[in-house]
Amino acid sequence: MAGRRALGRRFGWLWAAYAVSSYGSGLGLGAYSLIAVLVLHCGPAQVAMLSAAGRAVGALIAVPLGPWMEFRRKRPVMMAMDLTRFAALMSVPVAFALGRLSFAQLLLVSMVTAAADIAFRAASGAYLKALVPQADLLIANGRFEATTWTSTLVGPPLGGAAIGLFGPVTTVVADAVSYLLSALGIRAIGGTEARPERTGAPRLRAADLLAGWRYILNHPTLRPLFFNAIVVNGLIMASEPLLAVLLLDHLGFTPWQYGLVFALPCIGGLVGARMAHRLAARYGQRKVLLTAGVLRALWPLGLAFVPPGAPGILLVIAVQLGLVTCIGLFNPMLATYRLDHTAPDRVARTLAAWSISSSATIAALTALWGLLATITGPRTAIGAAGVLLLATPLLLPRRGSAIRKKLAGDGGQEVVDRV
Repeated sequence: MAGRRALGRRFGWLWAAYAVSSYGSGLGLGAYSLIAVLVLHCGPAQVAMLSAAGRAVGALIAVPLGPWMEFRRKRPVMMAMDLTRFAALMSVPVAFALGRLSFAQLLLVSMVTAAADIAFRAASGAYLKALVPQADLLIANGRFEATTWTSTLVGPPLGGAAIGLFGPVTTVVADAVSYLLSALGIRAIGGTEARPERTGAPRLRAADLLAGWRYILNHPTLRPLFFNAIVVNGLIMASEPLLAVLLLDHLGFTPWQYGLVFALPCIGGLVGARMAHRLAARYGQRKVLLTAGVLRALWPLGLAFVPPGAPGILLVIAVQLGLVTCIGLFNPMLATYRLDHTAPDRVARTLAAWSISSSATIAALTALWGLLATITGPRTAIGAAGVLLLATPLLLPRRGSAIRKKLAGDGGQEVVDRV
């Protein structure tokens, strides 16, 4: 019953804004690559560059945004990032209609939206921490995670159908409009948001750019969780394009079969997210977090042994279902832990640093694994990522410790964090 507890009208509007943009992103998943191939007739190297460079440069652009937004009201920042993404994405169908769309424009749009995504996530995390009581943070993060997997389940198939019926830029328009609706939803939250009090120097300094990373690396349990998360996400995401090559090219899967083996397992993500609060209440958040963190590393190696035909379809579905269920359980636990154990005047910088590092790692490993697959073949490269993932549980916190830290705004009370 706790998982169904109402969190208030203001959270309802925040969740609605998140949902509409999430479904828009689900519809537009892979749209850049499709446009690059179908409209601009780009080759594999350019498509890979579009994905990797967009993430890498977007992460670099976002570096000063965390410190910049830390002491600003978060709702205006979130609305500004939504409107930035709306404008950037709408430039694509406009240029397409005028016959002026180019690869350079797609690359620029991917960079701008990647930077805005990072800034929005950091601002929304800080805003959520102030909006929702600490006891309800896991419920809120579980609802966001469940929404993500639901949109991933239904969005891409609908997006593919829309492209077939209405043309290659249709899903980009839908994604753009979803950010406009998200901005309106955030505006509808209403209420007053206190301006955060500035701590430290009155102006942004060069040293402030690294404040988020310093906070993470000096925290005895955020640090191992940080390295575990970015390495696991990087290896999983680096394997995705190689798996597409293996299934579609080498094993002869049809496009609908390929869509099926990735859509159905999203049900596991929804189940994992819905179970997060109940399992944490029964077994403890730390135990569930670490167990899910270990289990999610065990599945991807199975993708290196996919056979052709129906057995291959069933194996991919089973592996992906196990992986996605563990991820759906782990992610809200991690998101809640980060918010619980980050000082209020460090949240935006810490979340921005985390997202920037994740995006940069994914970009670097995607490029590296593309090179490895060129040399060894996609199956071997996928297997190498799976083997490395088996070692990532060693990066998780391994034994309990009592950590005393002072949180700003707690009236000077020391909080003991048992991890």
